[in-house]
Amino acid sequence: MIMFSLNSLAKFIVILLIPFCVSSCRSGDLVPARIRPDFNENRAYQDIKIQLSFGSRAVETPGHEQEVRWIITNLKESGWEVELQMGEMMGNPVQNVIAYRQQDGDHILLGAHYDTRLYADQDPDPELRKEPVPGANDGASGVAVLLELARVLPKEMDIPVRLVFFDAEDNGDIPGWDWILGSRMYVEKMETHPRIVLILDMIGDADLNLYYEKTSQREIQEEIWTLGRELGYEEYFIPSPKYAVIDDHTPFLNQGIPAVNIIDFDYPYWHTTSDTLDKVSPESLEVVGETVLQWLMGQTEAVEE
Repeated sequence: MIMFSLNSLAKFIVILLIPFCVSSCRSGDLVPARIRPDFNENRAYQDIKIQLSFGSRAVETPGHEQEVRWIITNLKESGWEVELQMGEMMGNPVQNVIAYRQQDGDHILLGAHYDTRLYADQDPDPELRKEPVPGANDGASGVAVLLELARVLPKEMDIPVRLVFFDAEDNGDIPGWDWILGSRMYVEKMETHPRIVLILDMIGDADLNLYYEKTSQREIQEEIWTLGRELGYEEYFIPSPKYAVIDDHTPFLNQGIPAVNIIDFDYPYWHTTSDTLDKVSPESLEVVGETVLQWLMGQTEAVEE
């Protein structure tokens, strides 16, 4: 038999109730652990639909300008400070959208490109190769995940997070253009170096396969892939290298900054007119979004410890 005094019984009841406080206690009550937010994949999927409604988001198109305004509006509604970084690369206008909540030098940068390719030059139908790429996966999926993370990330984190929506990533091998112009401009202009860079590109593929990108920082890759598998996404996070890709992580790597590209390059609709909504899925957005979210929360908690 275990005997309790009234005081000890009260303490025992409080201990039993503590776990419920994580979700139900009001401000000022005892919360024993950081509340972990959830990634809403259906809301992110709707953001892909909205972007597709703008049409082509290639530089200097009406859809491009609409996309920029829409991204900025969403970020401000989620409580982020927003800057529009404007410049010119190879004679082409470039607009990067930068969002932050805490202006600290030491930060983690999450990036995705929002532009779409001018021409669907990989389309199997030669008559469609001068048509623009719709960009459901190649452009819109990374943006959708970043915007959902913007909604659910805590307002203050021990390691601040900066979100960057890069322009002019996707027109390499077209006369007068090159790849990754937006991220190259960002790196040229940046005044503080991020601690770590994560780039999300083509992560909405309904048949998702995420291999290690060969040029990315392996130690951070291993952390993220291990966490993804622990979260139950082992069939999607495949811990072996497959491709080396020039992408928006490349300019950061060239400056000695640890950077990882999370990308599914096994996408048969890349740079075709078939990169449409039916080729992406909310489930794939959840796999990447939830893993990145929990990895970010873990980085914050590692500092607290």
